[in-house]
Amino acid sequence: MFVIGNLLEALAVVADYVLWAYMWIIIARALISWVNPDPWNPIVRFLERVTEPVLYPIRRRLSFGMGLDLSPVIAILIIIFLQVAIVQSLRELAVRMH
Repeated sequence: MFVIGNLLEALAVVADYVLWAYMWIIIARALISWVNPDPWNPIVRFLERVTEPVLYPIRRRLSFGMGLDLSPVIAILIIIFLQVAIVQSLRELAVRMH
């Protein structure tokens, strides 16, 4: 049973790192959007390609129409919720299995 517990703990750690990294990518995209970036820059293209599948549905559902894009803030809140709900639950389940 401890093997499954170790696997769950490893899964929780990896999920936590992936969510943190994605959150920082979203923050970088939001910061770059404040300046007028070169759309052909490989970094800008990477940030847009990686974050747009998550930000576009949020942006489409919110659509305040006042020119303020709150989709990165909502995405970060969702990531924090996932870290608390899923990652913490996996860690607690792993501890119980030890």
